[in-house]
Amino acid sequence: MARTVIDIATNDGTCRATLHTRDGDEARPGVLYYPDAGGVRETFAAMADRLAGQGFAVLLPDIYYRTPYEPFDTSTLFGDPEEFARLGALARTLTPDRADDDAGAYLAALAGRPEVSHPALGTVGYCLGGGMALRAAGNHPQTVAATATFHGGNLAVADEPASPHLVVEHIRGAVYVAVATDDAAFDDEQERRLREAFDAAGVRAEIETYPAAHGFAVSDNPTHDAAADQRHQETLTAFLTTHLAP
Repeated sequence: MARTVIDIATNDGTCRATLHTRDGDEARPGVLYYPDAGGVRETFAAMADRLAGQGFAVLLPDIYYRTPYEPFDTSTLFGDPEEFARLGALARTLTPDRADDDAGAYLAALAGRPEVSHPALGTVGYCLGGGMALRAAGNHPQTVAATATFHGGNLAVADEPASPHLVVEHIRGAVYVAVATDDAAFDDEQERRLREAFDAAGVRAEIETYPAAHGFAVSDNPTHDAAADQRHQETLTAFLTTHLAP
């Protein structure tokens, strides 16, 4: 796979990103690929490579570009109170307004690349990135044709003005939401609220529950589940192929 470093100009500075493609490949459908709360690391670069190998041009942005930080070891992160607190503080710097603003810059940069075959793009997100992928689809309905989230957290929070479920009424593309079993970050009430929002808006959406814990699709998470991960890979490829085909 080829990894091309791209500097994306945003309203707050410059975001370093990598564009993942097959070596010598023709132009392919573009996908904006949001990492989980742990941020960009080799695990997600490898995941982007894998998706690129299935026929997509995949943009992986450094979502925390505003704030220099030491990388996290996600295999031990959740058992280390100090590191977990550091992650929480970093994640809080990425406010919904900032993430929404960044999404416009990311999508514009991706659409303008010669490696991308047409302006209809996909957004994919994990954990924290799930909400950003969903909000990007709602805020850019003319651009985003397919959105997938895996163990996304806080997708439909009551009394939260920036909850992603409040923008789904604008979505024009297809949506796939993969839910973890007994996930405190996305409980039954949130699932009900999100389903109702999709139904009310007439969005082509599917919500599926995977028999695994939050973080099942990311190999350096302690809750990684090989079977659920394989299902995630196969489902994501099929979903994007169906909805981003020229």
